[in-house]
Amino acid sequence: MASALRPLLLASLVGALAPAPAAAQIFAALDAKGTTVLSDRRIERSTTVFNVSDAPSYRVTTEAAQGADLYEELVREHAQRQSLRPELVRAVIQVESGFNPRATSPRGAMGLMQLMPQTAKTLGVFNAYDPAENIRGGTAYLRQLLDKYGNEQLALAAYNAGPGAVDKYDGVPPYRETKEYVRKVGSKATLQDRSQKRTVIYRWIEIIGDQVRVRMAQDPPRSGPYEILN
Repeated sequence: MASALRPLLLASLVGALAPAPAAAQIFAALDAKGTTVLSDRRIERSTTVFNVSDAPSYRVTTEAAQGADLYEELVREHAQRQSLRPELVRAVIQVESGFNPRATSPRGAMGLMQLMPQTAKTLGVFNAYDPAENIRGGTAYLRQLLDKYGNEQLALAAYNAGPGAVDKYDGVPPYRETKEYVRKVGSKATLQDRSQKRTVIYRWIEIIGDQVRVRMAQDPPRSGPYEILN
């Protein structure tokens, strides 16, 4: 099964990097080893579907991949400090700046997590183009929004459109940009989370009468000690 998926994965990645018709879709699923498989054809298992109109943000580029690796330690450090999922922080950075620390938006947002000047000042970020300062400030701000709204979608909407807009509409503002932002960040975070999951085998000892048996399964026993094999 796994060997049969390799050509599909290779062809799908090539296809994802090439221009595609606007009506096409990309299907993503996990194979038996937990590897994300992309295809332009429907996969016979649970899938995540992306319209090719989203392709620029989902295409794999060398620059983005290198940036993700380069700042991974900072992402994990500050995600842990703020009790955030690193998948969420990575997704925000990817959508906001494509892992470009020098990115500047037309509105003046700066750096990896695109901090506005006033927000950066409030967070004590003196150089928003410094990756360490930017990620520290951006994750702290995201934590503030999650604490305020208690909901990831609303927090992301506020990160994009500002808390005032979320408060005004008592929910995700009816702005096309904000709705797309919330959807894209959420989809990317979910896809990362799924792709990083691995199969775990649990082993434990079961005693029935005078017999001792070794049990192994993908789910842990309901009680008692066990060992994780991989």
